[in-house]
Amino acid sequence: MKHSFTFKQFAICQDRCAMKVGTDGVLLGAWARVEHCRRILDMGTGTGLVALMAAQRSNATIVAIDLDADAVEQAKENVTASPWADRIQVFEADARDLYSSEFRILYSEFLFDAILCNPPFFENSLKSPDAARTMARHTDTLSFDELARSAARLLTSEGELSVVIPYDRAHDMTVSAACHGLFATRQTVVVPVEGGKPKRMLMAFTREGGAHTINTLHIQDTQRRYTSEYIRLVEGFYLKLKSAKDIS
Repeated sequence: MKHSFTFKQFAICQDRCAMKVGTDGVLLGAWARVEHCRRILDMGTGTGLVALMAAQRSNATIVAIDLDADAVEQAKENVTASPWADRIQVFEADARDLYSSEFRILYSEFLFDAILCNPPFFENSLKSPDAARTMARHTDTLSFDELARSAARLLTSEGELSVVIPYDRAHDMTVSAACHGLFATRQTVVVPVEGGKPKRMLMAFTREGGAHTINTLHIQDTQRRYTSEYIRLVEGFYLKLKSAKDIS
């Protein structure tokens, strides 16, 4: 398939998407708790990667949204070609408007058991000349505060928001979530190479909060081999995990 990334149970075409398949999305899709969910929302779906991973790991009905029309059409293409086309719906929509939009009228009967988001997180940095890539990467289109506010409105009472963000923005996300009644329950610090600096943080928030667990995930060891804990997390998806060039 041209411009595609092939996983074990599905493939991702990405020629029309600003943000390609990458480690962040795969980490989120593999880490978030979705197994027992009935309804899942993927905010900023892009290629549809996270929604498809959630479908593989659950029997849930999944709604995937994105602001970019090309991304929406690409995600629809990828969903249609997958084994779970009957369980995933893709819409062009703004997460900030879901609570009061036509979408809310269509889905007024329920909220979501899980919301997954690989949010834009670059602030005050050089913008890309590619408008779609800028929209996907910068918080101008969805700040942490807006993300938390939207999630608080759309989650069930026991629902969970799961995100992947830069390590140095974890405090900002925690504060934004708390302002809207969501509290961290799990955090995984992601370190690309053992002995190196943390790069990403996987975070889960619920209304109840409760026991707050923090652990560390090293993607590669000092010999640039994938670690056993990383392989356990993602082996249900990747066709092979031999070297760093297998993933971006």
